[in-house]
Amino acid sequence: MQRVGLIAGNGRFPLIFARTARAQGVSVVAVAHEGETLPELSGLVDAITWIKVGELGRMIRTFRAAGIDRAVMAGGIRKAALLEHFAPDARGMQFLARVGSFGDDTLLRGVAGELESDGIRIVESTLFLSTLLAPAGTLTEHAPNDAQWRDIHHGFAVAKAIGRWDIGQSVVVKSGIVLAVEAIEGTDATIERGARSGAVVVKVSKPQQDLRFDVPAVGVDTVRVCTAAGVAVLAVEAGKTLLLDKDEVVRLADAHGLGIVGVDAGAAERGLA
Repeated sequence: MQRVGLIAGNGRFPLIFARTARAQGVSVVAVAHEGETLPELSGLVDAITWIKVGELGRMIRTFRAAGIDRAVMAGGIRKAALLEHFAPDARGMQFLARVGSFGDDTLLRGVAGELESDGIRIVESTLFLSTLLAPAGTLTEHAPNDAQWRDIHHGFAVAKAIGRWDIGQSVVVKSGIVLAVEAIEGTDATIERGARSGAVVVKVSKPQQDLRFDVPAVGVDTVRVCTAAGVAVLAVEAGKTLLLDKDEVVRLADAHGLGIVGVDAGAAERGLA
C-alpha cells in the first residue's frame, strides 16, 4: 500500500485530502496542529500525532518512525497562531534562528527544506485532488456583469501585487475602489471586515507561490461569509485555486444569488472576461 504523510493545518482541506487519498487506497499518516486542525481528521487517517505549532523536530521524528518518505502540507496555520500558541521545540528554534523571517513563503519553503534534509520529500498538496481545481469560466447560474468584470480585473491586479510582498491572497472591490486587502486575518475575516452589498471578492495565488503548499482554497464557509455580506461575485484564479466541497459551494451560491467565476491569469492581465 502507498503511504503519504499529511502535515495538517486548519480548515477542511486536510479532511478532504485524507478522505480522497484513502479512497484511492493510500495510507495517510498525519501530523496535526493543536488549536488549528479540525478534530474530525482523527477518523479519516490511519495514524495521527498532535503537535503544537513549531514542534518541527517532533513532526520529523513522527514521519521517520512511520517510514514516510513523502508528505503534503494541507491547510494553513493562522498567523495569529504564532502569537497565541507557538511552542517551538529545539529543532524549531534552530530553524527560526536560521530563517529569521515569519513570512509565509519563507517559513513554508524552509520547513519543506528541513523535512527534505531528513529524506521526507514535500509533494504538491493537490496530489489526488486535481479535479477540485477551479476551471476557467462562470461556475454558477449568476454571471458577472460588465461593471463587475472590471472590478474583477482590477482586484486581480491588486491581489497579485500584494501577493508579491507576501501579504495576502484576497481583496474586496466595488466600483473600482479597494475596500479591503487580506493581511494576517485571512480571507473570510477580510470579507467580513470590508465587504459591502454588491462587492466583488477576488482570491489569487501569489506570483511566487509554490504549489506544494499554501494553495489558495475556498469552500462553504467562504460562500456563507460572502452571502451574509451581500457580495455579488467571488472570483478565484483558475487552475490554482481549490474548490472544497465543490457541489455544495455551487448549490449554496446559486441559492443566494452569488456568482462564482474562475479567472484565467492571462485573460485577467489583458482585461478580458
